[in-house]
Amino acid sequence: MGGNDRLLRAARGEAVDRPPVWMMRQAGRYMKVYRDLRDKYPTFRERSEIPELAAEISLQPFRAFQPDGVIMFSDILTPLTGIGINFDIIESRGPIIESPIRTQAQVDALTEFDPDTAVPFIRKILTAIKEEVKDQATILGFVGAPWTLAAYSVEGKGSKDYSTIKAMAYKEPAIIHSFLTKIAEMIGTYVIHQIECGAQVVQMFDSWAGHLCPTDYKTFALPYQKMVVDKVKAKYPNTPMILYISGSAGVLDLMPKSGVDIVSVDWTVDLADARDRIGRDIPVQGNLDPCVLYADQSYIRDRILEVVQKAGNKGHIMNLGHGILSTTPEDNARFFFETVKGLSY
Repeated sequence: MGGNDRLLRAARGEAVDRPPVWMMRQAGRYMKVYRDLRDKYPTFRERSEIPELAAEISLQPFRAFQPDGVIMFSDILTPLTGIGINFDIIESRGPIIESPIRTQAQVDALTEFDPDTAVPFIRKILTAIKEEVKDQATILGFVGAPWTLAAYSVEGKGSKDYSTIKAMAYKEPAIIHSFLTKIAEMIGTYVIHQIECGAQVVQMFDSWAGHLCPTDYKTFALPYQKMVVDKVKAKYPNTPMILYISGSAGVLDLMPKSGVDIVSVDWTVDLADARDRIGRDIPVQGNLDPCVLYADQSYIRDRILEVVQKAGNKGHIMNLGHGILSTTPEDNARFFFETVKGLSY
């Protein structure tokens, strides 16, 4: 059997025979095999930081659906402990930061990030994935972007309005800029580490940058996204990077200025309009509404075809516009993959 590098080639803007496909959050709660494993290992950090477990979870959808991309099972907060920000992830509540960052003294006390010491399991996870996947899919790594990691670290948890970090950004911008610089340096190092461990494409999630107006995005998010990308590209210029922002309609035109190779578009934006706004020469990813996967399969197929048609026949990676929801019927996830893999340009 020949290899499958469709996703990698599409990410580089090369012509492919059909859109490559994977799903954000494709390893997780909608799969019975994951839920069974979760019952045995109830905490998220053990599932994502014990190499054998994280590799197994990463590979579950590959074995079930044969997507064109296999993404490492992890969390965007994973590297924070490596600079001195301790956290936990509570099943029903999400991330909790032990000591939220609120002062310059706390920022100054953060340590330098050494991935082999701080996250030794990453190399083992990616190595195990690579051993099984071989050349049958593209291996994806992923990281959080500076603004989003800073937002969690300052708020101390998820937030509806991000008022604490925004207040600090407006009242004490020097502290926030200092913190964002340290976070960007860490993330750049982390991306490089993932590439050296086997990741062929890396997606950067700036989940909460969609809460920023364009002026604030250009001040507090974009420069630090670019700092990460520049650091990675200086060493690995040919490794594609994807940027995803939830609620990105207001800043979509600005996202390519980060220097990423692919812009991942959420479902609130028409994909044809998105391509016009960001430039047809930049590959895009997305952007089916995850809730479409609750529909009848004939409707799912029609909506997939609509997305693919609007994306055009080059520079498109098929995906959802956000992560797959936990109550999605597993058979509909299978249908999503099979439908896309059955298409041809």
